Amino acid sequence: MTGLASSPEDILRYLSACSHDGHGSVLVTLVGISGASPRALGAQMAVAADGDYIGSLSGGCIEAAVAEEALAALASRSPRQVRFGAGSPYFDIRLPCGGGIDLLFTPNPNSAAIAEAISRLNRREPVSLEIAADGVRVGEASRPTGWRGDTFVMTYTPRLRLVLFGQGEELTATAQLAHAFGAQTEAYSPSARDIRTLRAKSIEATLLEFRAAQPRLATDPWSAIIFVFHDRDWEEALIPWALALPKFYLGALGSRFSHKKRCEMLVASGVPDVAIQAIRSPIGLVPSTRDPSTLAASILADIVQAFTIDAALPLVRFEEGPDQLLGRF
Repeated sequence: MTGLASSPEDILRYLSACSHDGHGSVLVTLVGISGASPRALGAQMAVAADGDYIGSLSGGCIEAAVAEEALAALASRSPRQVRFGAGSPYFDIRLPCGGGIDLLFTPNPNSAAIAEAISRLNRREPVSLEIAADGVRVGEASRPTGWRGDTFVMTYTPRLRLVLFGQGEELTATAQLAHAFGAQTEAYSPSARDIRTLRAKSIEATLLEFRAAQPRLATDPWSAIIFVFHDRDWEEALIPWALALPKFYLGALGSRFSHKKRCEMLVASGVPDVAIQAIRSPIGLVPSTRDPSTLAASILADIVQAFTIDAALPLVRFEEGPDQLLGRF
């Protein structure tokens, strides 16, 4: 896994590994919700022919039953849609939230489509898989998750990417927490000690040797850029450059007074006011933090919230109500 829990990309890689090893597998997709559900529409599991699986659809309540159903679908070699929870024929399997979920079981999904989806995500491009009775194929990346007629469209976005500039424990703590969370994490620091610390944790880290040197960096709409310097001289050189990069978030450490001084510095450097307004500062959901660990958690929570709302959610929202999501297979 790339993070604390399995990600959609991890599930695709699991399916690909099963195919590569010559083993059967089943893709299980949450395609309908009635009432409450612990997972969102489009949540997925992958089940191997030996009963092993990755992913979850209920937080542990029904996963064993889902794996058994997946093996039955694999044996029949035909897709099926099954209700679990409220309204299910399995009266002894219930969701604690009292809701019902509809799961689509797809035995041996098209390995070429899975490989293409993984390839696009590796290139940090969004991709959709169209899951239908006749198989799985790659679809338009701009289509949100949900039903289109008798086809369920599952859209995947690149995972969260954090690009950090700074030094000291504020930098190393934030980078390590983001890496553990599963974000693609890159750190840049003028401190060789910081670089050694992060590389020892298998985190990509690059030494900043000169203030005027701009790193070779290709960001995208799923990238967040964070400055955790206490030395504003580095910000003066790097923030104007970073403001022009693709991103969904740019934040900088400091109090409101510090940010006022930062803005004055950037204005004096010729940075347009409209660009300066895009800088988030103070950063973090917990105000006035004083220790690096709490600050790191606060910053990461702020970024994840922005990522969910601004970067990832628009492509994975669903447009049909629960009553429209039943009985497609």
